[in-house]
Amino acid sequence: MTGSSLFDHLARQLTGLCEVAQTRSDEPLHLLGDLLGPTGARPLSAAPAWPSNVADDHTPVEFSIACNAGEPPTLRILGEALGSPPDAMSNQTAAHRFLSARPSRSGISLSRLAAVQGLFATDRPLGDYTLWHSLVFRSGRRPEFKVYLNPEVRGIQRAPDLVAEALRRLGLGAAYGSILDHAVRPGELGRRDRLTFFAVDLHDGPHARVKVYLTHHDASTTDVARAAGAVDGIDAEDIASFCTAAGGGRRHFGGLPLVGSYTFTSETKKPVGYSVYVPIRGYVNDDQEARERVAPLLARYGFDSALLDRAIAAVTDRPLRDGVGLIAHVSLRLGPPRPGVTVYLSAEAYQVSPPREGQLDATPGRMNAAADPAAV
Repeated sequence: MTGSSLFDHLARQLTGLCEVAQTRSDEPLHLLGDLLGPTGARPLSAAPAWPSNVADDHTPVEFSIACNAGEPPTLRILGEALGSPPDAMSNQTAAHRFLSARPSRSGISLSRLAAVQGLFATDRPLGDYTLWHSLVFRSGRRPEFKVYLNPEVRGIQRAPDLVAEALRRLGLGAAYGSILDHAVRPGELGRRDRLTFFAVDLHDGPHARVKVYLTHHDASTTDVARAAGAVDGIDAEDIASFCTAAGGGRRHFGGLPLVGSYTFTSETKKPVGYSVYVPIRGYVNDDQEARERVAPLLARYGFDSALLDRAIAAVTDRPLRDGVGLIAHVSLRLGPPRPGVTVYLSAEAYQVSPPREGQLDATPGRMNAAADPAAV
């Protein structure tokens, strides 16, 4: 829209999504404005201020709707705080400034972040990001906060030792070897299997989580089913079936990679949950095709597919056949505290990717968010 700013565009979408999630919009809009900072006032006619990897078009925000049994859907925002002017170091500073500005009544606890923060801090950050934020809005509850830290911030080859030490500091070191034994193909750690997100919930409740994410390039459904086997009680075949359905029948994902994550809570010493994130936008020709795959998946797990249509309508009014990437990922969460399905929606503030024909496995890449990273 002529004269529209980045904040204007995202605020319209967020207001609609708040209605879908049955939550008030005033606090989410306030937090969105704080997260964007001066970048929010930039006109959409200008190029993105920073090549953020949160979304394919470099919008520094991605939305997701998480469906959980027995409760209203959860709205989440994955966002990258940008410095002025943005660069790797100023973005890192802006990310911590956003957290420090939260009042004590917000319920944020930085104790676990403080325990590992120094491991991920460097004056020469490498990789796509240093710290991303996830803002979580549940009906009738105050917002929750999570951060995603970059295990590759000191280099790809140092990521395994960094994650091992971070888990050790949080009292979770004993499980590290087990998850790598299941999730990493022989000789592929730091190659086709990479540690790409380390997430920490910023509260001290009994269900506060630590999540470790691995991106699996050129992987099969057998690979992620094996990864899920590190968690007791997880149906690995359910993971494989979900990926196959989201991928339109394929069992091998040679383009955009699958992502898996392990969930730890403060009450356990080994992972209690596993999630898989399918970058569905890389395996469809347009968003109508993506919608036609995601809706049956929601129904399979007992959720109303009309929720998907309401969420899409809140974000865009364009015909779904006219682009690809609005529905960026779909994920399955198994294990406590909240098993369910999450759909990730791109804001498309700067660009709508045109629909494609064929060659769906031709584009290598990594998860934006995910695969949260709201990121989830």
